[in-house]
Amino acid sequence: MSKPLLIYLVFMNLFAFYAMFADKRRAKRREWRIPEHTLFSFAFLGGALGGLLGMYALRHKTRHLSFKILMPCFLIFNVIVVYWLITGDLL
Repeated sequence: MSKPLLIYLVFMNLFAFYAMFADKRRAKRREWRIPEHTLFSFAFLGGALGGLLGMYALRHKTRHLSFKILMPCFLIFNVIVVYWLITGDLL
């Protein structure tokens, strides 16, 4: 795996996890929340693993069917894209 790709994936997953953490904290404090489409965007753009781990580690958004379905789908999509970027072969 190329170093820039690895750095990008680590950054996006940490960022997605932090976004889930920040949204959970804001929910508890009844403050302005991070829009769901923003959380989904982070997951789609390579942070699905961080978003999924954030969901279950922080018990945040786990009751939302859209998150239960889309986060694992985005993770599968991320794995396919990374595989394609590394090998140049689309399965």
